[in-house]
Amino acid sequence: MSKQIKLIWDFKGPNAEKTAEHHTIHLNDYLNTNSMDLKITGIEKLDDFQFIAFMVVEEVDMKTVRDRLKPHRGQVYNS
Repeated sequence: MSKQIKLIWDFKGPNAEKTAEHHTIHLNDYLNTNSMDLKITGIEKLDDFQFIAFMVVEEVDMKTVRDRLKPHRGQVYNS
């Protein structure tokens, strides 16, 4: 099994939660349009004014997705 990478987009400010939620709609659209095997997306609260939106991709797909969607950062995903 290949490594899985969590690609992360950071959102800050009073509307961070809603913006992160909306961003996951676009991430899910990307996953469906491109027939990606993994369908893991979500948001996480870091504090009251900072949320992240994320998607998980196989390591083999990471560079293509990174170059197309421009995440702010990434890390190895552990489910």
